[in-house]
Amino acid sequence: MKQILPILCIFFCAVILGCRNPFAPALADENANYSRLITQQRTPAEVLQNFQYAYTFKDSLIYSEVLDSTFLYKSIDYREPPPTPIQWGRSTELRTAGGMFRYFRTLDVVWNTISPADTLSRPDTTDLGRGYLVKHYVTFTLTLDGGRDFPPLNGEVLFQFIQRDRRYYISFWEDLKI
Repeated sequence: MKQILPILCIFFCAVILGCRNPFAPALADENANYSRLITQQRTPAEVLQNFQYAYTFKDSLIYSEVLDSTFLYKSIDYREPPPTPIQWGRSTELRTAGGMFRYFRTLDVVWNTISPADTLSRPDTTDLGRGYLVKHYVTFTLTLDGGRDFPPLNGEVLFQFIQRDRRYYISFWEDLKI
């Protein structure tokens, strides 16, 4: 009897839990109308919410889902004269963000203003889907490690979002002011 009791307990727990991992996160209900931390990226604002989540929790997987496969980053390096243009693609951006995620203890990004620029209703010719491009000017504050060693960075960027299969992604990012 003492040997059967542990087996019955395990069987009972398996039946009660329905062979489900109680520690696994629940799948998102795409039709739910309530807010979740990670969105389905149905709008550019939801993409920015996922971007913010990725920085806050240093989640490189979520960050990679925010960027389109055609992603391009542009900026200007003012550290030494003359100013030098910076430009890189998705793989370099993911490596750069991964380095930030590992180096800094905390990364807090706050979107201050989000202003639609223009909506380009032309279809994207590189995708067979019916996507279109949307541009937004975004001002932000980025605080690294609580602002103790580095002052908060205030800046403005131009994001271009592309819609593919009812999801938006960032396809272009240009630093305008830092």
